[in-house]
Amino acid sequence: MNIKTICIIGAGLMGQQLSLVAAQAGFKVYCVDTSSEALKKAQEFVAGWMPKQKAKGKLTDEQIEHITKNLHFVNSLEEAAKNADMVIEAAIENLAIKRSIFAQLDKIAPPHAILATNSSYLVSSKIADATSRPDKVLNMHFFNPALMMKTVEVVQGPHVSDDTVAKVMEVARAFGKNPALVKREIYGFLCNRIFSVLTKEACYLLDQGIASIEDIDTAVKGAFGHPMGPFELLDMTGIDLEYHLGMERFRETGSLADRPSPSLTERFGKGDYGRKTGKGYYNYQK
Repeated sequence: MNIKTICIIGAGLMGQQLSLVAAQAGFKVYCVDTSSEALKKAQEFVAGWMPKQKAKGKLTDEQIEHITKNLHFVNSLEEAAKNADMVIEAAIENLAIKRSIFAQLDKIAPPHAILATNSSYLVSSKIADATSRPDKVLNMHFFNPALMMKTVEVVQGPHVSDDTVAKVMEVARAFGKNPALVKREIYGFLCNRIFSVLTKEACYLLDQGIASIEDIDTAVKGAFGHPMGPFELLDMTGIDLEYHLGMERFRETGSLADRPSPSLTERFGKGDYGRKTGKGYYNYQK
């Protein structure tokens, strides 16, 4: 495989974990973010995660040294992408922002570099024409938490070459993941289309006062064998992410049915995004 250096764009929860996954797999990794606070938190996360893994017997001193040597956090997109064989963008779910990032990447990254977006809903065909290499632009969608979740959705739009797909599938396997190939672009891909149906119905039942948050989660876990209920999962993945995705879809379709639910909108407005803020559908501050 000729992919040796990977640039990760975004040092948030997903970006920092993807950076660790890639560095642990032996790739040279540059994680970039314009926010110095985000970079600091990412470095603190990595510094705290490795000793815990060692204490559990999951990492050796040699592996920690290997990860530390491979992983770099920088605030310059040019520094992060200029030698990259592959870029994985994990920025906010906003089409205009992603198109701007990919246009910059096209000028900075080497011509052979694959440009992947981790977007969970926005298909790469809406981004690819911002570059001069549409055949090398695709979705590589990881799930949160990326350090633990094994599934990766690799989405082949009509503009993506078979060679690009093969290389990205190979990278996913090198990460220790199980890639699922989505042969045609469709909004939400595989897992989120199924999850969104469950989430929308759960929010409807809550908004109508039919059942409580706890009882809905209890019913779903008990009846379907899910390890987490829909509201627990929303708190983990981020209420802000779900809200932005819903609004992006609503702006696209104009359908009132695609608007985020009242309970979700209320929490988003208060800044209660879930686990990362200490409060969402559940309170984690204790």
